[in-house]
Amino acid sequence: MNLPIKNVLVLGSGNFGTCLAQHLALNGSNVCLWSRHSEVTDSINKHHRNPRYLSDIELAGNLTGTSELNEDIVGSADVILLAVPTQALRSVMKIIKPFTSPSQLLVCAAKGIEVDTLKFPREIIESVLGEEIAKAAVFLSGPSFAREVVQRLPTAVSLASHDSERCLIAQDLFHADVFRAYSSDDPIGLEVAGALKNVIAIASGAVTGLGFESNSRAAMVTRGLAEITRMGVALGANPLTFTGLGGVGDLFLTCSSEKSRNFSLGYQLAGGRKIDEILAKMGSVAEGYYTAKAVHSLAKCINVQMPICDQVYQVLYDGKPIKEAVRYLLTREAKPELDGIK
Repeated sequence: MNLPIKNVLVLGSGNFGTCLAQHLALNGSNVCLWSRHSEVTDSINKHHRNPRYLSDIELAGNLTGTSELNEDIVGSADVILLAVPTQALRSVMKIIKPFTSPSQLLVCAAKGIEVDTLKFPREIIESVLGEEIAKAAVFLSGPSFAREVVQRLPTAVSLASHDSERCLIAQDLFHADVFRAYSSDDPIGLEVAGALKNVIAIASGAVTGLGFESNSRAAMVTRGLAEITRMGVALGANPLTFTGLGGVGDLFLTCSSEKSRNFSLGYQLAGGRKIDEILAKMGSVAEGYYTAKAVHSLAKCINVQMPICDQVYQVLYDGKPIKEAVRYLLTREAKPELDGIK
């Protein structure tokens, strides 16, 4: 398969969309970055800056902005990169649907689960754009803070698709000496890991905020990985995926740094701040807040035990005190370590 890769349309001008647009532009592509906000695209075109996110970074000259999604803009793109929050993914794809075709390479960098439908991005793509496009879509995930990507610090990610040829094309598009892209044939596992790691990061931030130290956080992250793997296996994922960049790699990053919005959310909750106050002051979406609700419902539907995720849900949505949630987790009966995974 020989897809022409000249023009890339990036949908979503947040931290991650902006950093990936900049990376692809520096990698040689002509990139158009879409934002709902005309002041953002005006600034990109006039000053080569995104005034809302990563505003100190001068964007490449071959990176332009647009606040329109019409036939000319969408139809002329060889690659469409989805980098909008998962809860907004369906509405954006409905806008571009009339102008898309199976010949375009669709890459999805959204992480999460749609709360109303319990669908992962791959399933949302299928329900809006159809099975043919969804099967050929490529999914990007891995330990990749946007700030470090635009600083050109070494980063490695996973790209997964059911279409091996499309995956290799996407790999060639993204791969660089400062941005290593590894291929995978397990988009299910990559999506499950990318979504659920944000919920575990909230828990990790909370135990850190309570004053627990390295032993406790290591236990939380490891048992969180067990929950992620358990759900992934139940949904048809390869358990080995969770040992890779999109699994333990992304989980470790998100659960161990205050740069993580989700870790910060848990940390602030442990410090006594109210959830509404925290969310109102966050400049970006903490996807784990929404994913916790979706995971709570999905786990019930497929009968998978997710004790950490369940306690995060109760803290966020039922007002359960964090100390009570921790006490519950510590006093659960002993279990086989690999229960439900093998």
